[in-house]
This record gives sequence, C-alpha cells and structure tokens, in this order.
Amino acid sequence: VGCDRSKNLVDICGEKHFQAFVCDALSVPIRSGSCDACISIAVIHHFSTAERRLATIRELARLLRPGGTALIYVWAMEQEYKNQKSKYLKEKNGSKNKEKEMNTGTAQRPLSDQGPDNSSQDSAWSDQLLNGLKDESCGAKLVADFRLPVHTNRTSFHSQDLLVPWHLKGGTKKKEESVDTVLVPGGSKESQELSPVFHRYYHVFCEGELEAACRSLDCVRVQKSYYDQGNWCVILEKL
Repeated sequence: VGCDRSKNLVDICGEKHFQAFVCDALSVPIRSGSCDACISIAVIHHFSTAERRLATIRELARLLRPGGTALIYVWAMEQEYKNQKSKYLKEKNGSKNKEKEMNTGTAQRPLSDQGPDNSSQDSAWSDQLLNGLKDESCGAKLVADFRLPVHTNRTSFHSQDLLVPWHLKGGTKKKEESVDTVLVPGGSKESQELSPVFHRYYHVFCEGELEAACRSLDCVRVQKSYYDQGNWCVILEKL
C-alpha cells in the first residue's frame, strides 16, 4: 500500500492498479503496529524544521509492529563522497535534452542578491523580493534572514536549507497561480512556450544527521546507516 501527498501521483498508481491513497506523512491514517515494513523515500527532507522531520520518523515507527523494519532515504549534503560524485552530479554532463529538462535553476545564492537585470527564470520572483527591500518599514536584516538560496540543478549543495526549481513541462499555468515562468528551449516557435517553475523546499542532510535523529527515539533501533548515490539512508527496527 502506497501513500503520497500528491493526488496526481496517487491517481497514476490507481491507473496502474496499485493500492495508494493521499495523506500527510505527519499523520498517516493506518492503525498503529499494523505494518511489517515501511519505506520513506525522498519525503522527510521536504519538512522545514528538525521537529517536524523527527515527528515524521516517529510517525513511521508508529505504523510498525514490534520487530518491523523501516527504510528511510533523504537527500545528502555530500553529493561527492569518498572521492566519488553522485549520479545527480554526473548527469549534468548527460544528454542535451536532459539538460534542458533539469537545469532550470539559477546560481545557488539568496534571491535578494539577484539583480533586476538577471535574465534567468527566477528574475521575476527576485524582482518582487528586491522591491520589498525598498520598503523602509522592513529592516533589511530581517528580510535577508528569511531568504533561502535557489539551487542550480546538477551542482553541489552550498546550503542545507534551499529551494530547488521544478520545471513543470507542458503544464498549463492558471492566471491566479503565482509562479515563475521560463521560456522552454526548442527548435521551432511551436515548441517554445511559457511553463511554470515551482520552487520546492529541501533540507539536505549532513553525514550522521539522519542517524542521530533516529537514535533519539526510544522506540526504534538503527540496524544500518549508509550512503547511496547522494542519499543518506537508515534501516530501522521497531522495538
């Protein structure tokens, strides 16, 4: 049985005749102690505080029967580990089509540092933030404290908390949606269109951070902690 926050992804599972439902990882509508095993892949790094990330792990453990196991994957800060680049970094030199699809970000720096002449797809958003800085009633330091860097896809991370651009290919932007747009490269005028770019929050984990969070819970035991292609991974056992 699968679950996801995205109704569209759950609908795809249904079309493929898999069992899935929409839910929040902080409150899964499944009876406590009813699962032999649980898997959480690329979920916990989207929660914005250490307390919420820990609560998600605790909720995962709640579902397990005694002796049950859980596998957790989160994005690693260390995309180059033991002198080996992750697949994420290696794919930067891949096909041109993949580059067009994935490399939609600007340089990883605070949005407030991006000037109005920036020609990237993030310029509209950064202009809006810069206009806010001109308001004398807002302290510049206060505004700057809330600025997250925007990551450049297929590059190393320079901050643990950041925004990653997600280019929605072929999406239809509604008038009321407040999202950036980007001109999709293409060989013909017909293939060029404005598509929305969403900025997704990530907290990338440093070595030992996920394991330490898991060990802080009395109800589980860490069976294994390891690195896998740019991810930190933990296997837990319910006590």
